[in-house]
Amino acid sequence: MSRVLVGVKRVIDYAVKVRVKPDKTGVVTDGVKHSMNPFDEIAIEEAIRMKEKKLVSEIIAVSCGPAQAQDTIRTALAMGADKGIHVEISGSDYDTLQPIHVSKILAKLAQDEKADLVIVGKQAIDDDSNQTAQMTAALLDWPQATFASKVDKTDSGLTVTREIDGGLETIKCKMPAVISADLRLNEPRYATLPNIMKAKKKPIKKITAKDLGVDTTARIRVVSVEEPPVRQAGSIVPDVDTLIAKLKEGGHV
Repeated sequence: MSRVLVGVKRVIDYAVKVRVKPDKTGVVTDGVKHSMNPFDEIAIEEAIRMKEKKLVSEIIAVSCGPAQAQDTIRTALAMGADKGIHVEISGSDYDTLQPIHVSKILAKLAQDEKADLVIVGKQAIDDDSNQTAQMTAALLDWPQATFASKVDKTDSGLTVTREIDGGLETIKCKMPAVISADLRLNEPRYATLPNIMKAKKKPIKKITAKDLGVDTTARIRVVSVEEPPVRQAGSIVPDVDTLIAKLKEGGHV
């Protein structure tokens, strides 16, 4: 049976209005509610459903980040993951941590933990990069099934329905493999109180990127972070003729 490695990222909660710091070096994170990246919740849920079907034997939740990333791992454990790995990265190193660094960490952990399936969310809602799954698969030289909206395990591997621009695409891939979860893959469960209590006893291993031999030196320099321009207020027009006249004035038609 398979062992599954699931990446879970701590992000600013989706319901929070993000504010840019006055010095434009980034966004305000102090005192701001954080939670698990929604696509990663879907990834964890899919791994748990596979375990419930006796398709996988163990689920390992991994998060890279500061001490608070452990809260995200505990959420995954309360949902049903078996153990956690916290890759401690903080301060300026975390500010410039990129998908390439996370991919190298996940690839190394997949090998160390003898996992034969890696599941991550298709993208994080903070940086929207959509790169980690693809690069992890490339580093491991494993097949990849990205934007998955349905996953079925077969004797020969996996049959995955993918969400693409033109509709849906069904592919078959062999194991080991890397999957990235799309929005319609499943509906994540809520952690129950008994499971939250049980999660406190589940193990979380702490390591650093250096322990894994991964260099997290910054490859980018943030020049400036700015808010999008404020949209101009609309106006109500009395009839279609006035609308067309206004559009012509603005050079839109």
